[in-house]
Amino acid sequence: MIPRLHERTHRPHDPLAEALGRPISPNEGLTEYTVVAHWPGLDYFTLDDEQKTWTSVQWAEHLEDPYLEHPFAASPDDDRLAILHLDVRLHPDDRELTGPEWAETAHRLARAAGIEIPGKEHGCRWIAVQAQPERLDLIANLIHLDGAWHTPPTDILRRLSDEARRIEQDLHLIPVRTGPAARPSIRTEPTASAQLASVLTQLADEQAGPLATVRGLVEHTAHRIPRQPGAAGTDTAHRLELITRRLHAIQQDLDSTAAQLVQLRVAAVLPAARYTTRRSP
Repeated sequence: MIPRLHERTHRPHDPLAEALGRPISPNEGLTEYTVVAHWPGLDYFTLDDEQKTWTSVQWAEHLEDPYLEHPFAASPDDDRLAILHLDVRLHPDDRELTGPEWAETAHRLARAAGIEIPGKEHGCRWIAVQAQPERLDLIANLIHLDGAWHTPPTDILRRLSDEARRIEQDLHLIPVRTGPAARPSIRTEPTASAQLASVLTQLADEQAGPLATVRGLVEHTAHRIPRQPGAAGTDTAHRLELITRRLHAIQQDLDSTAAQLVQLRVAAVLPAARYTTRRSP
């Protein structure tokens, strides 16, 4: 059983789509055979007469709700990348697990990751998805119900790996290889600089970034406004064109800043890598 920790994101939609192996849909209902486990507090949000099967879009919205309820919640690094996503994969020759076994695995990994704390009433929202063979995904929002930000333990990877070994033993699964060769299978979380660089890159995206959308709307207005009766004409259009140029310059500045953050991280890592290389036997 190999655990992987993905980069934290701002929205649960992509992690849920990756867990399902297909795009999320407002029409596809996910039964208890797919969402095999979830945070205990969900029972208080579901009334007896409410529909028992939620669509994948509704599950994503449920995980996203803490953003709306606590708009100022932020991590110690002052970001709002609250969606934690981890997955575990079984050995290809492992037996097929039952629904209760997947559910037990999900709760044990959630506790190991610190996103489920027994007895804590205002914890994280999380769900476990078992939609692909030999794979289980956990997706959580790190914003607690009371607005506090949950910071995962610094040794989360070790905890997940240790719990995975215990689960293998308890469920009589094929153990993963141990030693240095097995370590690259676990993806570490990015540094704060890498996360900030990712946010700036998304803002500066020329195709799908929010500034690109604003810039496109301003350009569209600049082209149409001279045709409107009673409009200020070419002067207004010219001012709008200047605004689009400033927006484009901002995009370029953000992109350059993101590149600088990445370079700073590389510069910090390289000396450590050289030192390790010299000490290697």
